[in-house]
This record gives sequence, C-alpha cells and structure tokens, in this order.
Amino acid sequence: MNRMHPDSVLLVTLDSCRYDTFLAAKSPHMKSIGALHRAMAPSNFTFGSHAAIFVGFTPGAPEVQAPFVNPKFAKIFKMAPGGLPGMREPFFVLGGRNIIEGFKGNGYRTFGSGAVAWFDPSLPTGTVLTESFDEFFYPGNPHSLDAQLAWIDGRIGAMQEPVFLFLNVGETHVPYYHKGAEWNPDYNPCQPFGPAENSADECRRRQLACVEYVDFQLAVLLKMFENSTTVICADHGDCWGEDGLWEHGISHQKVLEVPLLMRLRGR
Repeated sequence: MNRMHPDSVLLVTLDSCRYDTFLAAKSPHMKSIGALHRAMAPSNFTFGSHAAIFVGFTPGAPEVQAPFVNPKFAKIFKMAPGGLPGMREPFFVLGGRNIIEGFKGNGYRTFGSGAVAWFDPSLPTGTVLTESFDEFFYPGNPHSLDAQLAWIDGRIGAMQEPVFLFLNVGETHVPYYHKGAEWNPDYNPCQPFGPAENSADECRRRQLACVEYVDFQLAVLLKMFENSTTVICADHGDCWGEDGLWEHGISHQKVLEVPLLMRLRGR
C-alpha cells in the first residue's frame, strides 16, 4: 500500500449523512482520524454545500472558538484574498476560482469522484463542480463506492507527488442503499411531503448500515492518507419527520446538522 505525500489532502463528503447517524454508527476507520464534531453545513442540498466547500466554507461548529472546526474562526482552506481573514491563520491559503484550482496552482494533482447526479459532468450544473479537476469520475449510480475506489486506486496508487482527492459518497443518500443490502432500493422511506409509506425508523436503520458499510470500504484509502490531511464531513442531513418534514433542500436543523472530522498533516 502506497502512503501519500504528507502534503496530500483527502476530502470525503458523505452525502445526506445526519450527525446523529454518524454518532451512532460503528465506523472505527473514519472515527479514528480525529474528534467528531457536530457541525452546521453551509447549505441544505448537495450543489449548494459543495459549491461553498470548494471555496473554503466547510461545515463548522459556530459555538466553538477554535480554528478549522469553526471556519469563521480560521479556515482549513482559505481562498486568497476572498472573505474575512479569521482569528487565526488558515491551514491552506489557495488562489484561483476554487480550492481545486488552488491546489493545482501549488503543484498538486487533483482527482475527484462524485456519486450523486449533481456531479454528472455531462450536465451544465455538473461541470461547475467538476471541470477544475485534472480527472473526475462520475459512476452514473449513487451506490457505486466500490467502482469509485477502484478508479481512485488506479489514479493515485503509485503517485509520489502531492494529491488533492475529493470523494462524494452516495450510499448515505436516499434511498439509503449499498451493494449487497437486504432491502429493496426501489422503496424510498424518506420522500418529501410525508407520504404514508415514509418511515423514520427505516431511514435510521438503513443510513446507519450504509455508514458502517462505507467505513469498511474506506479503510485502505484512509490508511493511505494517515500521514497527510483528511477531512470527512457531510454536505447536509435529512429530515425524518421532524416538524412534519422529510428529506433535504429545506433549512431545518436536522438538515443542516452534520458530522465533521479532520486530521491535518497527520495530526
């Protein structure tokens, strides 16, 4: 197994993963990278959150006066010269239109893979999120983590220079399904506007199982980046009947509340 250059960066987004799901999950590989923080996402849907994250507005805990956990206090990724400087120095200062271009300008190779349809490079909206990468892989199916990891291994497996790698995971998105799961993905227990077939218990059971599946699948990749920088978060969560609301794209606490973990240059 190749260890990545210590300046390399891995950014993983667990699409739609609620904070309480991640907290309850048996996910030792992801939880080993650092403390778990209850953060607030910068938007309530995939495109909005990733557009914000890609210019340095990662999820953050606004009540915590600590760098990187609270991007208002100090950012992990700071675009120069945009935005307020913060209370402490940022971890990375980057130029260009987004952090991908910033890392490219600093000599990094940039690779990305997104599972959900917002990352489809054949669509105009998809190009906004994907065109800056040196290479980007859209598997065409949100339940394709194995294919995404195989593609990643083929790109970075023997690389010696620093890498910026982005991975959006789709298994945690509705209908909460992973390959080999015993439930039928054609039944979605979390549909907007609360139809009778919705089930908060089924949502919780499925998403928890998906997080644990993802954790097992990510073990080798996380090990490759253990001496470099890893950030794991969700782009948003979902409502499961709270206040009569379901799914995401709505500014509710359960949609904005997400997990955040980080290990910066191996620490």
